[in-house]
Amino acid sequence: MDSFKIKSHAKINLALNVTGKNKKLHRIESLISFIDLHDLIYLKKIKKDDHMIIFKGKFSKNIAKINTVTNLLKLLDEKNLLNNQKFYIKILKNIPQEAGMGGGSMNAASLLNFFIEKKIIKIKKDELKKISNEIGSDVILGIKPSSAILLSNGDIKKYKNKIKFHTLVTKPNFGCSTKYIYSKVNSFSKPQFNPPKQKLFEAKFLKNLDNDLEKVALNKYPELKIIKSYLSSLPNALFARMSGSGSSIVAYFHSKKACKKAYSQYKRKFTRHWCIESKTI
Repeated sequence: MDSFKIKSHAKINLALNVTGKNKKLHRIESLISFIDLHDLIYLKKIKKDDHMIIFKGKFSKNIAKINTVTNLLKLLDEKNLLNNQKFYIKILKNIPQEAGMGGGSMNAASLLNFFIEKKIIKIKKDELKKISNEIGSDVILGIKPSSAILLSNGDIKKYKNKIKFHTLVTKPNFGCSTKYIYSKVNSFSKPQFNPPKQKLFEAKFLKNLDNDLEKVALNKYPELKIIKSYLSSLPNALFARMSGSGSSIVAYFHSKKACKKAYSQYKRKFTRHWCIESKTI
């Protein structure tokens, strides 16, 4: 029986504004890209009564039994979109948890992309958006991933032209709770990304933007403030910014050589932290 290997790429927020709040969720706008850091999903069809899902790898510890992948498969089964087909799914976790890079959400999105591409499920755009939102607010961003601008009203403008940055992705030995970080946001920004324009992805614009969630995260975890300050001071760093609700902080460079040098310097300074060289895709 055929088996498949799927890359599930990490999402990064180049900038993020919290523009308001409705009854349940905050309204945000964000500039989004993807990097070549990825989880690997191994998948094959099985003759069983239930799906088999296992997580392996450095960042597989403490993943709940009920997670984005189990929730997705349960929803697809309930809607009978998989036609009673069952799958063995093994996910090698290379993306840290509680890092603001959407690892779990992108796993679900990558599986949806695969099921659609292989014509295992047939689904209309509105239903796809509805299912994605039921799994998690970030999932829709991973459907055919590309650089995108998320607007405050939930609309997404995607761009085919790749933005090109080399990135030093860092994370201390703790994570940030998305729920907690958002719960402490008590002021809002005016929308800046509407109408959406691709020039917003240029370094000269990006370095003057912010991530509104940094204020909360850096206040609660002073170590993040130290990390960001250090990354910003590295030679040839264009800017450094937290992704999502943290705790990952990313430094951006134009050249691979500068990024490589920054990686070595960071590893010498923060010996116990996880960090990786990557690039936008």
